[in-house]
Amino acid sequence: MTAHSHSHADMLPKGTLITAGALVLFALTATATVRLAHIPAAASPVAMRDAGHMVPVEQRNLRFTDRADGAVVIEDVDQRATAAVIEPGQKTGFIRGVMRGLARERRSRGIGNGPAFNLSLWRDGELSLTDSATGRSIELTAFGSTNRASFLALLPKAPVS
Repeated sequence: MTAHSHSHADMLPKGTLITAGALVLFALTATATVRLAHIPAAASPVAMRDAGHMVPVEQRNLRFTDRADGAVVIEDVDQRATAAVIEPGQKTGFIRGVMRGLARERRSRGIGNGPAFNLSLWRDGELSLTDSATGRSIELTAFGSTNRASFLALLPKAPVS
């Protein structure tokens, strides 16, 4: 029985080590280039709108409340009227999913469902939902035209998309 001695150098092929080293060098070079050249980070849509003093072409302040039968009641806060009711089983899972995530964030911060959400349609066709309590904004257009349309329908003068 012969004893084999293995060094760490024998565990990885030389090509793998060279590739890993090249990737680390590339990452460091890219980071240094961005910092030294003062290349700005990509701006968020919210920051771009703020910088350009853009105002929505249409907006609505909404409150979402769960009903005992599983329906979601969407209230227009300013008009004090029901904007929509999503009955259990309706194909509006996207609205439920978005609101579930926002409600979870509110609960973690000790915020109830009282403060409104602002649904805004922008001149460029983008659609956003902003939580007035947390400041979190979701760009709804990023989720595709069908999902965007489910929220767009909540605007009183919603254009056909």
